[in-house]
Amino acid sequence: MNFSYYDLKNLSGGEIVEVTLSGNAANVFLVDSSNYSAYKSGRQYKYFGGHATRSPVRLQVPNSGHWYLVIDMGGHSGTVRHSMRILPGALAPLRETPLSSVPSLVQGHHDRSGFPPEDDEREFDVFISHASEDKDEVVRPLANALQAASLSVWYDEFELKIGDSLRRKIDKGLANSRFGVVVLSKTFLGKGWANYELDGLVTRAVGGEQVLLPIWHSITKQEVIKFSPSLADKLARNTATHTIEEIATEIVEVIRSR
Repeated sequence: MNFSYYDLKNLSGGEIVEVTLSGNAANVFLVDSSNYSAYKSGRQYKYFGGHATRSPVRLQVPNSGHWYLVIDMGGHSGTVRHSMRILPGALAPLRETPLSSVPSLVQGHHDRSGFPPEDDEREFDVFISHASEDKDEVVRPLANALQAASLSVWYDEFELKIGDSLRRKIDKGLANSRFGVVVLSKTFLGKGWANYELDGLVTRAVGGEQVLLPIWHSITKQEVIKFSPSLADKLARNTATHTIEEIATEIVEVIRSR
């Protein structure tokens, strides 16, 4: 394995790790102690970061603990020089893409062979469409619960990395997913990319290629009807009456039954 690392010791959640690169592009990511051990031994691991082609890269520490910064060549030849520093958590992470609804960092699971290639043709059990404002309260816990149940989940924080073509990656995720979960909220209704994803989900559902599973979050039926009468007619689950765990369990049961 061709990689370098920094032992960052104990960091507080929200702090920013800024990495300056010079030379070839590299995979730059944060891992905690247990996942660093898994990474070195070639087992699956959870990371926060992605493929960096520009410098500097800023990674936000997700929670307090012992963290390592890894600069991995991803199986490619060449070298890269690097330095790092810790910034206060009040600073926002650098975003290489112009869309505020998609994070510039990714988290997920990989083996030692590196990050998925651009021609990746994996199939997914479920695609999750949502507004970024609903991530913390609903979407991230839901995605983690579905993934913990051994489902293959297309969720932007699992799949997108710096430099990706958002349209191509989203289109591929939409086309290669058996089920589509859409988290409808007041914020979602005004999001351009969220509506782009929804159009794709509805098109596949009408064609019988995919099952659409709506989740209502802090929104009324009248608001959904005003936005899309046909969507309001679909059986949905509401975060006001069901917990995320209950919704995730039901989604898992539906997908496995098909």
